[in-house]
Amino acid sequence: MTTSRLDKYVSQCTGLTRSDAKKIIRQKRISVNGKVCQKADHAVDKATLVELDAMPLVMPSQRYYMLNKPSGYLCANTDSQAPVVMDLLTENTDKLSVAGRLDKDTTGLVLISDDGAWVHAVISPRRQCTKVYQAILDSPVDNNIIEQFKNGIQLKNETKLTLPAQLSVIDGTHVNIELQEGRYHQIKRMFAACGRHVVSLHRSRIGDIELDKNLKPGEYRELTSQEINGIKL
Repeated sequence: MTTSRLDKYVSQCTGLTRSDAKKIIRQKRISVNGKVCQKADHAVDKATLVELDAMPLVMPSQRYYMLNKPSGYLCANTDSQAPVVMDLLTENTDKLSVAGRLDKDTTGLVLISDDGAWVHAVISPRRQCTKVYQAILDSPVDNNIIEQFKNGIQLKNETKLTLPAQLSVIDGTHVNIELQEGRYHQIKRMFAACGRHVVSLHRSRIGDIELDKNLKPGEYRELTSQEINGIKL
């Protein structure tokens, strides 16, 4: 079970700043499982009873969404020059973050949540969360390019090879890509290094979460419990 520092937990439950949360902890106004606690770094989790002035603190319900991103939207909360994915949500977008950004012209699955640990688990390369994309190229790939993806590709201005990725042909210039990284414009740069240009790019899956086929571009829905728990923290 994920744990959190007491001062962070109090801050999240009350809306206080971390410094103000530490202040009321020092003032002996916080109890943990019935006992006064003055340690700001004390570890608590969802099962811990934390009280402020003898009143239980409740963590606000966390939110998880999948969005079918249309082309032309930035994966950002705000932007002065272009529309952003948060504009497509009718919910209060305060504290929501995109878990795995897509380029402005890339379409498909975007995950959005206010659960920081969950978002980190989606985007951290160490968690090896597989992302699946479909691309249309300017010309077909051959076995040599498929092997380059499998072995790792040296991207321009980078020192490390990309992690092994699976590239397969769907039909003609339509290909499927599976990878566990999320470097800047990575798929486009990988194909460019192999002499191919990406005409269009679409993400269909993150981990075990597949884009709902019933969602039209620009539409979103809440994730199911099974989908949420499919991302391992």
